[in-house]
Amino acid sequence: MAISQAVCTSFKQELLVGTHNFTASSGDTFKIALYTSSASLGASTTAFSTSNEVSDSGTYSSGGGTLTSVTPTTSGTTAICDFADISFTSATITARGALIYNSSDSNKAVAVLDFGGDKTSTSGTFTIQFPTADASNAILRLA
Repeated sequence: MAISQAVCTSFKQELLVGTHNFTASSGDTFKIALYTSSASLGASTTAFSTSNEVSDSGTYSSGGGTLTSVTPTTSGTTAICDFADISFTSATITARGALIYNSSDSNKAVAVLDFGGDKTSTSGTFTIQFPTADASNAILRLA
């Protein structure tokens, strides 16, 4: 089993047919779910699954958390999307990666995040910090 960071292939195709709406005020709801090192996630992931998702703890529950500040914009000639950092409090979690998915449209996969190793919180706060929203670093970039 492995987690490989990738923008999901199905998401790329779904963008071309207008499946996902990133409009901040009236768009789809995007979520992020956390996974253990036993998960198999990568470019071929097509939808959220509870298989090898971390257990409920503190404010984390199955399906993860809702991402906010969905702000599509541009940086130079690159279209980018950013999300606000998200935290789960009072949580005991060990996660190896995460899946961003569209909960408004059949839980379709957007992107897999590989944390590069297990990240842990023990009765504390587990935070996912998104990178700077620019053409080189934004979590979602179309160049």
